[in-house]
Amino acid sequence: MRSSVRLRPLAALSAVALSAILLAGCSGGGGGDASPSASASAAADLCSSAAPSGAVSDGITVTGDFGTVPTVDFTKPIDTTDLTLQRTVQTKGTGAAIAAGDFVNYAATILDGATGSVLSQAGYTPGEILPAQISADNGGQIFGCATVGSRLTLATATGNETTPSVVYVIDVLGITPTAAWGEEQAPVAGMPTVSLGDGGAPAITIPEGQTPPTETQVATLKKGDGPVVQAGNQVLLQYTGVRWSNGETFDSTWDKGGVPTSFATNKVVAGFQKALEGQTVGSQVLVTMTPADGYGEGDINTTDLKGETLVFVIDILGTAPAATQ
Repeated sequence: MRSSVRLRPLAALSAVALSAILLAGCSGGGGGDASPSASASAAADLCSSAAPSGAVSDGITVTGDFGTVPTVDFTKPIDTTDLTLQRTVQTKGTGAAIAAGDFVNYAATILDGATGSVLSQAGYTPGEILPAQISADNGGQIFGCATVGSRLTLATATGNETTPSVVYVIDVLGITPTAAWGEEQAPVAGMPTVSLGDGGAPAITIPEGQTPPTETQVATLKKGDGPVVQAGNQVLLQYTGVRWSNGETFDSTWDKGGVPTSFATNKVVAGFQKALEGQTVGSQVLVTMTPADGYGEGDINTTDLKGETLVFVIDILGTAPAATQ
C-alpha cells in the first residue's frame, strides 16, 4: 500500500517529529534483536537494553498527575561531562510490562538541559502521536522493563553545541492491540462478509454471483472509541485486500507477520482514503472500491490490479497529524 536521526533541538517540533527524535535520539547500545510479537522473553530482552539510572535522572523532579502535562524541575545547566543516557523510574505502573514488538502509547515532554525550556510536548491528548513499536534498538533504552502506568525521567548529552543536553519525562500510557477492538456493528446487506481468525486476521467472502457495485461502499464492522482520523493524518493499521473477481488476497499485513504498518491517508488510492478518513481509532472498516477509486481501468490479469473492484478490511489502530518537519 503504499529512524534513525540524531537528536536535534527544535523549539516547535511537531508531535510526529517528537516521536521520531525521542526514539532515535535515545536508541542504541541495547542488546538482542526484537521480535514483532510480544512475549515474556521479549520483555526480558528489553530489560537488558534499558538505560541505567544516574544522579542526573534521579535528580529530576516531576509534579502533576500521570498522563497530564507535567511541571519539571532539575539543577541547571546539566553537567554533560561523561554524561550518557540515564533513566529513572519515578513512578512504577501496575500495568503490563512492555515487550519487544509492542506498540506503545506514551506522552512525552522534552526540555533543554541547560535552560529548562520546553522543546516539545505531545501525547497528552489522544491522537497526537502514533503508537511506537519498541525493540531493543528502537526505544528499548527508554521503555525497557517499564510497565504501563510508569512515569520515567531521562537525561542525556546530545553532542550538539546549541543544546548540549536534554531531559525527557515519559508517561507510559498503554499498549495498543494489533487488531481492532471496537464494538461490533450490524453487517450491511449485499456487501462481502468477514470472519475473523485467531488474533483478528480477517477472511473475506465475496457474494456469490453478485456483480460488483458501481460506487465505492464503506461499512464499519467495529466502531472504535478513539480519536477521529482526519484528512492527511498518519494512521497505524492492519489490512487485507482481495479481488472481487476471484476473492484472492493480493496484499495483507496479516500475511507479513501480522505487524501493523503506517502511512498518511493521502498517500494511498482514493478508495482506501475514503475508508479511513472520518473513522475512529479502534474501528474495523470494510470497503469495496471501484476501479476508479482503486488502480484505474484496464485489462484484468493475474498480476495487475487495473480494472479490478477491490475489497479491503482495515483495522485502524492509531492516528496522528502528519509530520510537518
